[in-house]
Amino acid sequence: MPATSIGPAALESRESQLLAIARQLFARDGFERTSLRDIAEAADITKAALYYYFPNKEALYERVVVDSMQALFDDVCGAVALVHSPTARIRAFMLASAQVLDHARDRWIAGSRAFHEGGRGGQHLAAIALRDRYESLLRCCIAEGVESGELRAVDPALAGRFLLSGLNQMSHWHRSDGRLSAAQVMAQFLDMALQGLCVEARGNAEASVSDAPVSSSTTTPRAQKLCRTVGTTSA
Repeated sequence: MPATSIGPAALESRESQLLAIARQLFARDGFERTSLRDIAEAADITKAALYYYFPNKEALYERVVVDSMQALFDDVCGAVALVHSPTARIRAFMLASAQVLDHARDRWIAGSRAFHEGGRGGQHLAAIALRDRYESLLRCCIAEGVESGELRAVDPALAGRFLLSGLNQMSHWHRSDGRLSAAQVMAQFLDMALQGLCVEARGNAEASVSDAPVSSSTTTPRAQKLCRTVGTTSA
């Protein structure tokens, strides 16, 4: 009987399965505490067979990270494209990001840990580039809000870091079986951030920043160019 070859579809399916298993282990145990043997055993294959798909742990980890970052970027781009006002885009961006914690928590955790662990090869640089595009898209939405008058004259970079800091910390304390989903928590965070906490003091707060210089990144041409650049999803 002639030997049967494994077709491209079967190879791709097996590779996707290995990536999913590795992503779960990296998210749970981290890069250093996860070995190729752990991944091979979870996949019910030999370690030697795992080398057929990935030459080493660093290559596997970086592929997991790039795929996770690409999926996140695609999610937020799709969500932002569905709404039209700057404030709605900010909400769509943050809620789409939080929904990853609800529906693909291991993808979020494995991706976020990558910038503190793992290799520094070409795939790592690709992950950094995707992270920068992701953050730039949020800054673009904030800059548009400033230009339109929907938002006060805040620095888009600082405002973006402020919003993302709450999101990044959520994975450390939020429980998937908790009272609120990650998206519900983020919705409340956004209400606090966009509407403020103090009712009486809001006017005073607006007056205190009225003379603050606006970042050059809030100029209309720059924001429009940034949106066109970061809003293009890679293949």
